Amino acid sequence: MTGSAHHHWTRRSFLKASLASAFLLVGKPVWAQDLMVPSGQEGRLCLLNTHTHERLDVTYRDPSGQYDPDALGAIDHLLRCHYTNRATRMDVRMIEFLNAVDKQLGGDNEIHVISGFRSPEYNRLLRRKGRRVARHSLHLSGKAVDIRIPGIGSNLIKKTALDLRYGGVGYYPRRGFVHLDSGAFRHW
Repeated sequence: MTGSAHHHWTRRSFLKASLASAFLLVGKPVWAQDLMVPSGQEGRLCLLNTHTHERLDVTYRDPSGQYDPDALGAIDHLLRCHYTNRATRMDVRMIEFLNAVDKQLGGDNEIHVISGFRSPEYNRLLRRKGRRVARHSLHLSGKAVDIRIPGIGSNLIKKTALDLRYGGVGYYPRRGFVHLDSGAFRHW
């Protein structure tokens, strides 16, 4: 090929090009229609997986509202099921809910993740051990995360999440964490 650039298509570059084309053709994807995305602000999270001790400080959305697929993939990986080491695509609405809670609490907090994606095997194991986990938990579909933030009480995290009136908020004071999910607004 003389005089023209040759591009070798990898699966990743093809998927990125396809996703970008879809955004151009139809605007925001369906899953992005009801997100709490403040205009002009980037989406950034600093996470610690409490089971694997992996840390991630990532900007997954730029100020114009464009998502970075690689950054979202890094979040998916960090929030994988530590029991099976399997990951899933985490719901962007849950990620935005988590980001909104963090921003309301001052931003730049290191969020300790107790549970993100939960494989069916791990969910069954927790149920057998007597943990009160839902049979059809939103953790199974990448729509939930259990968190704590050092230096910020779980009661304040719960109140902040409830004030947003966005998704599900579960409060577990004895275990010291708050559950957030991208389901319908409800609390327990």
